[in-house]
Amino acid sequence: MSAFEFFLASSLEKVFADSRPKPLYDYTFNGLIGDRVAFQLVYSVHGNHGRSPLPEFDVTVSGIDVPVRLRDVISVPSHYPVTDKRDKNYLRTAPGLYPDLLVPSSGKIKPVSDQFRSMWIDVDLSSAKAGNYRLCVAVRSESNTSLSKELYADLEVIDCELPGQKLIHTEWFHTDCLADFYAVPVFSEAHWKIIGNFIHAAAHDCGINMLLTPIFTPPLDTAVGGERTTVQLVSVTKTKGVYSFDFTLLERWCRLCKKEGITYLEIAHFFTQWGAESTPKIMANVDGVETKLFGWHTAADSAAYKKFLTAFIPELIRVLHDEGFDKKHIIFHVSDEPHEQHLHSYLKAKKIIMPLLNGYTVMDALSSYDFYKKGVVSHPIPSNDHIQPFIDHKVKDLWVYYCVSQSVDVPNRFFSMPSSRNRIMGVLLYLYNIKGFLHWGFNFYNTQFSKKHINPFITTDCGFAFPSGDAFLVYPAPDGSAYASIRNEVQMEAFADLRALQKAESLAGRSKVCDIIHEGLDYPITFTKYPLESEYLTQLRYKINTCIRSYTE
Repeated sequence: MSAFEFFLASSLEKVFADSRPKPLYDYTFNGLIGDRVAFQLVYSVHGNHGRSPLPEFDVTVSGIDVPVRLRDVISVPSHYPVTDKRDKNYLRTAPGLYPDLLVPSSGKIKPVSDQFRSMWIDVDLSSAKAGNYRLCVAVRSESNTSLSKELYADLEVIDCELPGQKLIHTEWFHTDCLADFYAVPVFSEAHWKIIGNFIHAAAHDCGINMLLTPIFTPPLDTAVGGERTTVQLVSVTKTKGVYSFDFTLLERWCRLCKKEGITYLEIAHFFTQWGAESTPKIMANVDGVETKLFGWHTAADSAAYKKFLTAFIPELIRVLHDEGFDKKHIIFHVSDEPHEQHLHSYLKAKKIIMPLLNGYTVMDALSSYDFYKKGVVSHPIPSNDHIQPFIDHKVKDLWVYYCVSQSVDVPNRFFSMPSSRNRIMGVLLYLYNIKGFLHWGFNFYNTQFSKKHINPFITTDCGFAFPSGDAFLVYPAPDGSAYASIRNEVQMEAFADLRALQKAESLAGRSKVCDIIHEGLDYPITFTKYPLESEYLTQLRYKINTCIRSYTE
């Protein structure tokens, strides 16, 4: 006889097919107006052994008159879930199927024998009225009503709006990967439609308000001597040694960003990654012939590139200003992640462009405080495992990033990590007054060094290069839109935590909020030492919301 099981689980649970997650019983939670609260419906059947067809169930959510979204949690393959540098705070380390992909649900579920599966349910409180609600998740079988079940959760909507996002957030947007995956010509109307869909998802579903802008094909994750698909928003013409520029595509990009709510532009790096030794690939019409004007074959400090930048950068800035992006809303880069062996070449490259960018913010990923102290990078973005010296020395307007290398002790968002390790970033961003968060992988659908294109539904590790979960936050849907991931939803919860903490501070003061954060702990929270339990985060948010309510009643 088949035994069906249905129960609710936290959004911080990862529901593996072969492991029973922790149920939520008597679930009570709260949220502010503007919050998006989420949980999961877990379902399974045991004892069927293929002897009879399994019924399909309809799922509905009632009890509150606001938009409720249902999505199916899909497990995807990970052949490389962890590196050899890891700690004990991983869910599992073996290759296998990991729950991550979220696809729109039809509202129907069909249990699979001896597997746990889940549906992601989120409730949008933007239009909610303050009050107490009893949510009912009804699971009904048309063929056998005796199998139907109703599950309940109590929700309090607090009469206070969640403030807007102050954090500047960029996840590198790989325009070329969209053209490659969907096999459409670069900047064709089909490509622009897909770009628009992904920018919409970035801005409205992922909390991204700064977008990497490919004035030229970004010199990122590209093998020395290799190329990525050309995506160049600025057309360059050189006639008898004189440059001219067509910014039509860039203007369209800027207007699309403005339309979707992107308020900052991050201009692609002016020099190659890991050393600034060469120039980006820049295509141009030279005396009537399409030519690779610059690239790996051009030294970063070449006289020809200096002449080009001198002509180009003032025109670029003028157009960006005309499109509504001023000094406060543009950042520039020299070269990504310079290390000790790159110091000489990085400084030469910086010397070329800084006079052309006077008064503008120039930032780069930099994990050496000594480099910062020497003035190599005026606006550093340290990784979260190297940020402490910058915090200790009270560096102002500090940003932070993490990627493949941040795999021990610090937060990250690999498939193999517990979701709490992703969500704790909201608390850390608050405690250390972090101004911006950068991640390189919004939609990188290539192997390492961009030698091949990948299908991200099958290859989630860029060809055994990066642990699954590092290279992309969203998946390319068949219709040209973006499918979300569990990792994105949890990260959005972290950003909502940050906004709630900031609201509580405005009402109760920073000292009170910090006391609530550290309640029950005998150590200060840092990027390498923080509560590991998901319950800490859900309880903290409940307490912060309750604190806010006490000041707004």
